[in-house]
Amino acid sequence: MTDTQFPRLKHGSDAWCAARDSMVEIIKGWAAEGRTDYYGTLSGSLRDAGFSVPPRGTLMSDLLEAACRVEADRGVPVVLTAIVVNRRSRRPSEQFEVLAKTAPFRRGDEPGWSWEMERDRVFAHYG
Repeated sequence: MTDTQFPRLKHGSDAWCAARDSMVEIIKGWAAEGRTDYYGTLSGSLRDAGFSVPPRGTLMSDLLEAACRVEADRGVPVVLTAIVVNRRSRRPSEQFEVLAKTAPFRRGDEPGWSWEMERDRVFAHYG
């Protein structure tokens, strides 16, 4: 498939919401397996599902945030994207920590909180 054959992912459109929902299911699958994986792997899985989302950039960041928020709206008590990491650092991006400290997550209020702690919570919740 060429990039022109993928739906345009305009924020809030039906295609964008479908890409977000696909992302949620992909990451939940990783969580059930107890594994972290990379932004590039997520990008490839979304491509296989019919969505062109580069591994870096605003579109990926916006969809990752939306995936966390839609799960929070469903009452899920974890920050789902803690298990999506950078290939080199093996850690989530800086945007993850910023998101984790905002409402409704407020992880910055927890003494000693770390992304590793959140990763383990994700595994425990979905495992």
